[in-house]
This record gives sequence, structure tokens and C-alpha cells, in this order.
Amino acid sequence: MTRIVIVGAGFAGHRTARALSRSLARERVEIVLLNPTDYFLYLPLLPQVAAGILEPRRVTVSLVRTLPRVRLVLGEATRVDLAGRRLHYTDPEGSPGELAYDRLVLAVGSVNKLLPVPGVSQYAHGFRGLPEALYLRDHVVRQVEMAGAAPHADECGARCTFVVVGAGYTGTEVAAQGKIFTDELHAQMSRPEEPFGPAWRSPDTRPRWLLLDIAPRVLPELDRRLSETADRVLRARGVEVRTGTSIKEATPDGVLLDDGEFVPTRTLVWCVGVRPDPLVADVGLPVDRGRLRVTAELNVPGHPDVFACGDAAAVPDLTRPLPGGDGADDGNGTGYELTPMTAQHATRQGDVAANNVAASLGYGTARAYRHHDLGFAVDLGGVQAAANPLGVPLSGPLAGAVTRGYHLAAMPGNRVRVAADWLLDAALPRQAVQLGLVSSWSVPLDTSSPELARLPGRNRK
Repeated sequence: MTRIVIVGAGFAGHRTARALSRSLARERVEIVLLNPTDYFLYLPLLPQVAAGILEPRRVTVSLVRTLPRVRLVLGEATRVDLAGRRLHYTDPEGSPGELAYDRLVLAVGSVNKLLPVPGVSQYAHGFRGLPEALYLRDHVVRQVEMAGAAPHADECGARCTFVVVGAGYTGTEVAAQGKIFTDELHAQMSRPEEPFGPAWRSPDTRPRWLLLDIAPRVLPELDRRLSETADRVLRARGVEVRTGTSIKEATPDGVLLDDGEFVPTRTLVWCVGVRPDPLVADVGLPVDRGRLRVTAELNVPGHPDVFACGDAAAVPDLTRPLPGGDGADDGNGTGYELTPMTAQHATRQGDVAANNVAASLGYGTARAYRHHDLGFAVDLGGVQAAANPLGVPLSGPLAGAVTRGYHLAAMPGNRVRVAADWLLDAALPRQAVQLGLVSSWSVPLDTSSPELARLPGRNRK
């Protein structure tokens, strides 16, 4: 029986597996999905998990339930043997394994992007996986509670100051949702409680959020109107937006900005961007800006049995040719820009990858990946959002409704549960408790597996 192995169950890998399982349902083809976890993570809603709006399982969709014709193998890919057509992996208990394949689809996704800033790897935490979101949720609650009981105003101010580096899609949403969350916690703790008074000892100190980016505006990769809407909402909410600014050093007591200011804080959230999974560099195939070089059909040149899609692949964007023929090659010598590393592109590349893998086995005809952006949506918390569906700029409650409707439509499951949590959040105060399930050391910034918390005795990078 022909075996197709898909590595990674993110937006690209999950869609590839689903499309193949449907198109080849009647054929003698085995589809195997290798992934460290048994769920698909809907990353765009992760900031709402950190802010206490959604419970963690709401953004995790069961792979077994949504991919009934796909065999799930739990593990992390460690090596690809191109000559022997074998994929080596390590299972969750540390035992090695291998999978032979006739077709291989690399959809391993991306991890936190690192910059050579002193102290960042030690004191910052990323935001690419569920463990990091759970850690941040506990950490924020803990800092606000400890700030409220701090004996000195300086300690109170440092603990309730939160610094987010990177004003892209993720960083903007983390700051927007986080400010609402901490303001609500502060309000609960500031209420007078007889006979001893409020729990918050420093009434003049309020939670402070800083959003930093070296770019000249927030959401620099999106339409300027979306950027202006998000900037306006953030500033009105009290978030200190500092563009053209980044950090020079991180310490246990705060961060030193590149303009010389030192900001006392115990919280540094690193959202400067992503880089392809380290497996890409270890495959031994040509890369372009760290991403595996592929043709417009998502096939690796010289290896007709290997395909790649999503953040791990340098897919030429056929809608954006470059003058002079520079850039990514479509396989015919023409240069193009690379498709952005977004969920929208990854999802649609998964459909094309599935089509072309099937075509390589004699089922159907291969086609090139070509996609025009349908617009973006940024949830800014509460009823606020910025969206431009089909190029129409929206803001306020209407944009909020469109944004949440888009997320419900894009999720492959859990829609009713997510909608129920949204309704409960609108009607009830959030549960501000520390579960203590994820420790700081178990979610290091420099990790190749942000979807897994580090375990005692395991030296996973």
C-alpha cells in the first residue's frame, strides 16, 4: 500500500491530511500524520487563552476526531533520510521510531524568532504554543496579585508592568487582550473589603502595558488602515505604544530600551516573529531565507516524492513577481516574492499540497499555488477589532463581529464551545486563579518544540 507521511499538524499539515483523506478515501493509500500532540492548535485565538476568555481545550481540536481516515503517530521528527525514503522520529516517551514513505509532506511550521539581544533567551517567553499561553496566564495573575500586596510602590510598579516586544499580529492581540485582563483584576482587588480595606495597597499604581516595535507603526505587515485602527484602540485603552523602539538588554529586574530608558518589569513577552522549524535546516536541501525551497507546485526540486508547505516552505507568490527575475523561483526561472508566513496561506497551501501529492500518484492534475489575500482580522478585545474583509476596512463592534465570525468559520471544530465561552465572558467576570500547571523553566524561548512543555530530565531544545 502506498504511504503518504505528513509531518506537522498545524494549519498546513492538518489541511493537507484532511484533503488527502477525502480525495483518496477509496484508494489503497495510507495517510500517516506525525505530530508531537494529538490536537490541532488554532493559534489566532491563543491570546484569548492567555487573557482568561477561552479555556485551553477550546482552541485544541482533536486530530483523531477530525481526521478519521488518517493514522496519527505521536512524535517529533528528528531526521529525514531522503535516499532511503525514511523519516526518523522520537515518540513522547523518548523512544526512537521510523516511518517509510512513498510521499513526504513537510509542514513542520515555525518557532519563535530569536535575536542576539543579551538576556532575552533567559528572561523572555514566546507565544507559539499552548504551554506558553498557559504560563503567561498564570504569570500575569500572579504578578498582579503580588503587586497588590507589595510593601513598596517600586516593587508594585515593576510587577504590574508588562512589556510586549513585537507589534505584529500576535503581539498586538496579546497587549490588547492583556490590558483588559489586568485592568479587570486590578478593579477586583481595588474594591474596599471591610474591615481591612482593599487588597491592592498602592491605589495610585495601575497595570501598565508597553508594546514595542522597531517598525514605524503597529501591524507593519498589514494594511495601513488596520494599523491606524489598532493603534487608536490600543492607545485609548491605555497601552503605551512605542514604535521605532526595541530593547537593548533584558535583566531579571527589567528591560533596557534602545533609547536608554530602563523599564522595571518582571514580564517580557517576545513576539518579534517566527522562523522555520529547525528540522528544515537539517534536511540537507536548499533553503531560501531559512525556508525549504519549493516550486509553485510545492514540490522540492530534484525530489518528486517530497513536498513542503506552510511556514517551513519558501513558496513563490505568483501574484507578486519581482522585477529582474530575482527572488523565489517558480520552477520556470521566474522570480517572485515569498508568500508570507500566515495561517491564511498555510491553510490554502495545504489544499494545493494535497492535490499535487495525489496527482503525483496518478490521481488528478497538479496545479500551482496562487492565492490573493481575502483580508485580515485582528481581535483587539471586548467589542473592538480591526478587519478588512475583501478589502473593505471595518472597525468597532462590526469589525468585532466579523472577526469572531471568521474565526468560528475557520476552526475545524469546537465552534459551539468557543461561542459559549464568548457569551459567558460577556456576562460573567473572568476566573482569575493560578493553576500552576506550567513553570517558567518548562517554556524556554529557545525551543524547537513550543507546543510541548519541557519535562524534568528531558533536554529538549
